[in-house]
Amino acid sequence: MLAGIPVRDQDVLELARLLRDAGFDETAEKLEEGYDRETKILALTIPEREAILRALEDCPDGLAELRTVRLREHEGRVREGLV
Repeated sequence: MLAGIPVRDQDVLELARLLRDAGFDETAEKLEEGYDRETKILALTIPEREAILRALEDCPDGLAELRTVRLREHEGRVREGLV
């Protein structure tokens, strides 16, 4: 689970690749380390969540739900003046 959303193992690795391609190496590394350690639930900071949202602009089907939830969360933070 990433920030409360179930994500399949193979999609975690795909997300890490997308993050690296977008220049978010630290977030990618955190996901890869969580994968290697077989972490079941991985908490993410707000900047990490925003990096994921940016990396998922043209996301594969397996990551569409994660992108949708992250986008709604980001919009809520903007409405509340938190970003």
